[in-house]
Amino acid sequence: MAGSRKSEPVGRLRWIQVDSVDPERSAAFWAEALGVEVVARLGEPPQFINLAAVEPGAPQVCFQRVPESKAGKNRVHLDLHVEDVETASARIAALGGRRRDDHDFHEHGYSWRRMADPEGNEFCLVYGL
Repeated sequence: MAGSRKSEPVGRLRWIQVDSVDPERSAAFWAEALGVEVVARLGEPPQFINLAAVEPGAPQVCFQRVPESKAGKNRVHLDLHVEDVETASARIAALGGRRRDDHDFHEHGYSWRRMADPEGNEFCLVYGL
């Protein structure tokens, strides 16, 4: 609401947890896609794997081991801004990801391509801004 007083937050967004059957594979994929390093492995075998934040103050993307595979559409997904969607798509494919559709989407001044990581989690490559 424009002009309304900003309230105190309940908390600060610090981590984005992604459920994963194979958190090592997921972390390796996303570390390369985001250009960051793995900064923590918790448990043996790792129950949680945390990536470095892409910039100071940004939330960390983390992977939590779960017993079940992904089922259905993600309710939350990541959007990556890219300069060249074809180059980005080729890199994602080389890392083990894939394109979800045979067309891109264009709405409200935004263009994006739906992709999936090796475990099938959807994300978008947003371009042309």
